[in-house]
Amino acid sequence: MMTIPLHKDEDGVYRVAQTRVTLDSVIYAFQDGASAEDILVQYPSLDLGDIYLLIAYYLKHTEEIEAYLREREQVCEEIRCMNEQRAAPRLSRQDLLARRQADARRCKPSISDTTVVGDERVV
Repeated sequence: MMTIPLHKDEDGVYRVAQTRVTLDSVIYAFQDGASAEDILVQYPSLDLGDIYLLIAYYLKHTEEIEAYLREREQVCEEIRCMNEQRAAPRLSRQDLLARRQADARRCKPSISDTTVVGDERVV
């Protein structure tokens, strides 16, 4: 019996062997049509044999892995929402555009700021 090269880190994320590469990354690459060799090129810290083992494990335990991936997506979405709330802009896009236009008008020299020298205006 082969040992699946996975370990769960302190955040509950499955990582491949002793790398920082997540199971999610390998499975999503495989689902996107990457071969084991393509995945190795994308994640050179992995071992080709480990990649094949992970793909085989996924194919035999698709339902379990898909449930894990859905759970991870939900956690990522919750974190994304918390970050967006923490860093929510205080001004709307319209307010920011109005501020930009006001700054542009303020920086633009007016006729009274210019002097005519010969036929040319000098700021």
